[in-house]
Formats: sequence, C-alpha cells, structure tokens
Amino acid sequence: MTLPNYYLADLPPEAVLTPEMIREACITLKRNRARYLATWNTSAIVRLLANVAEDWLQETNPFRRMALEAAEAQTGFSPAVLAAGLDTFFQQLTVDNLETLLLQELGHVERFDTFVASQPEQHTRRAALVRGPELLVHFTAGNLPNPALHSMILGLLARSAQFVKCAQGQSLLPRLFAHSIYEVEPKIGSCLEVAAWPGGNLALEQALFQQADCLTVTGSDETLDAIRQRLPSHVRFLGYGHRVSFAYIVRDMLSRHLARELASQAAWDVAAWDQLGCLSPHVVYVQREGAVAPETFAELLAEALNQLEQRAPRGPRSVEQTAAISTRRAFYEVRAAYSPETRQWCSPGSTAWTVVFESDPQFQVSCLNRFVYVKPVRDLDEALQAAAPLRGKVSTVGLAAPLSQAEKLARRLAEWGVARVCRLGQMQNPPLLWRHDGRPSLGDLVLWTDWEK
Repeated sequence: MTLPNYYLADLPPEAVLTPEMIREACITLKRNRARYLATWNTSAIVRLLANVAEDWLQETNPFRRMALEAAEAQTGFSPAVLAAGLDTFFQQLTVDNLETLLLQELGHVERFDTFVASQPEQHTRRAALVRGPELLVHFTAGNLPNPALHSMILGLLARSAQFVKCAQGQSLLPRLFAHSIYEVEPKIGSCLEVAAWPGGNLALEQALFQQADCLTVTGSDETLDAIRQRLPSHVRFLGYGHRVSFAYIVRDMLSRHLARELASQAAWDVAAWDQLGCLSPHVVYVQREGAVAPETFAELLAEALNQLEQRAPRGPRSVEQTAAISTRRAFYEVRAAYSPETRQWCSPGSTAWTVVFESDPQFQVSCLNRFVYVKPVRDLDEALQAAAPLRGKVSTVGLAAPLSQAEKLARRLAEWGVARVCRLGQMQNPPLLWRHDGRPSLGDLVLWTDWEK
C-alpha cells in the first residue's frame, strides 16, 4: 500500500519544510474547518470516529496491515505488541463511549451543537454552549502512538482543525490514522495535518505558534518549559510532562493460588508498549508477610515475563539502550553476589527483560524496556515514603487489594497525589474516559459561553 501525499509527513525524506509551508498549511486547515468540520453535528462526528475505529480492528484493514508490517522498523515495537496496543485503544472507540465522554466532560452530549442545559442549569434558568480552538496544535512525544491518536480524536470532537507535529521518524501511526479518516470522509481528513521534524527548529515552530489557538505538548518537563516560554500570549498551553508509575500488592492477595495470576497481570503491565509509557510500572511494591514472599513473587514475575517474551517479544533496541540495560544488570549482578537481600533474573542471551529484587524499598527509576524492580514493604505508607521524591509526578498505581481494603487504599493514594488508580494488569490500558494527569481531557480544550435566560 502506498499512501497518497495528503500530508506534509507524506513528503519524501529529502523534502525540506519551510516556515511559509507551515503558515500556508495552517491557513488551509482553518479554511477547511470553516467549510466542513464546523458544520458537522456531534452525532455525525461520533459515528465517523466509531466507524473508523471498527475498521482498524479488522485484520484486513490496509492501514492496520501497513502499521504492523512496518512495526519494528518505524515504531520500535514488535507486531504482536503493536497489535495488542492498537486493539485495546480502538475497542474503546464506540458510540456509547464517545457519548459518555461528552457527557462526563461537558454535562450534555449536544453541548457543541447548541445551547443546552443540564439539570442543575435548568434550575437556575441557564444554558451553555462550548467551542473548541479554531486551530489546535499537538506536539507529540513519539514514544507511544496512542496518546497522539487520542489527542486527534479529542480535537475532532471539539471541531478543531489540527496540526500534529511528530518527533522525527515517529509519524507513521498519526499519518495512517489521518489517512484512514480521509478515506472515509475526505472533507474531515482535510482538516488534519501531520508533519515531523527534529525538535528545536525555531523557525518552523514559530510559524506554527503564530497561527495556533491552543497547543498541547507531551514530553519532558524541560521541553514543556522551553516551548511555553516561546509561545505568543494568545495561545493557550496544555502541557503533559514527565510521569512515572508503580504497582502495589496487598499481602492478602498473595495466596499461592492468586500469586501466579497476579504475576501474569504485573508482567503485562511491564511488557505493554515495552514499558516505555508514563503508565508503565518502574517498581512493584509487595506487602510483607503474605503466604507468598515478595522474593518469591519476583521469581514468578520473571517467569511470566519470560513467557510473554515468547508471545509478544520486545522490539529491537538501540546500542545505547542495550548498553544501559547491560550496565545496570552488571551492577545488580555484583550486588547479588555479595548480598542475600538482592536477586536478579534476566532473559537468557538478550536484554529482553529483567527483574531485580531488592529489600531496600527506595523507589528506583527503571531504565525501562521491560526492566522492573520488586521491593518488599511493610504497608502502603512505607511505599509512599519510599516514593516521596517523586510525589506529584506519579501518574498511575496498579493496585491488587481485596475489595474490603481497596477503597481505603485508593483514597490514601488520592490524598498523596496519584492521578489514577487501577487494578493490576490494566495500567497501560486507560479508558477513553480517563482524566490525563488528573485533568479533564476534552474539557481542557474548550471555552464556554453561558446564556442566562
């Protein structure tokens, strides 16, 4: 399959982008939005997105097939890992889920279409209408494809023309998604632009900022700060910076019957997207004094990761990434040789996965790529104390706890500042309705007009 040259990212590698090309692309996007996207009602957009998602779930879909065929070369993921991630994402893009998202974020499904009143608003004789940015620009991180696709979906719901700026060499999935929309509805596809260039090209970025109404950026905290300082005052800024995640397993769950199942769930959280996302666990904290000891759980986790490697192998890694894993393995190999409180399990003959057991509960930032720590703790308070240096930077906690304890633990995590608590095995599968970094996803994009009748 050969993609037509609809988007800047479709140009050959030798093509050189200029500020004038960026400016003209933005003007075209705004004109197309006014002609086409702005005239669509919410129901039509929701049906379009649900239909495109259903197409992506079909094995014969040409865009899906192209993504999987180019998986390792252009995304860094094995076909099995990429297919699992895409399935999890597109299965959630249903009419019901999209309408529930609108209701959750805006209080009414038709809030973009006309002045409407929720029940509380009716009591005070008010109605409200929301509007999205005319031109919404996304700077994507590039490590995972799904956040970029999610941003594009939110932008379409908001009736915004969108310019998606990808990291160099990371535009394949956003391009394919944009083309799949264009194939179903060319007029809506013409309200999207996808481009890629190395970060820090000030001339191109400044041309883009001058045309933008709202900018979303996903990346390091340093990247967010640098971009924020260069934005014109008229551009709204929504930044999603560096976050980490961990898991916590209550002793009451560590029966001999459940421990192996929990290890399989934790292994999937580590292996999904090769542990490269903010939702991937760096550490699995295991409460002491369960029927299965934390060290034994670490061994079970290693077995589960080994089995997953056979079904969903990790993608190829750069020389630098492989060297980082090997160096860290060597460190723990020496430590384990002299300390009974440290053990290490590794994939034989490769750097595909690594499990380190340490009795010291101090939070350790992993080198990722399926490298995970297992640490014993007395209780959740000790785990939070060990993770204190990262307070405010923790995105997700995967929790394995009995129902009788789960709500109390979730409340404690919320008070500590965790944005999302989910069951173990679902850390890398946030629902379409999740609030990224604890903020409303669609609600952050819109501005409101209240009508007091």
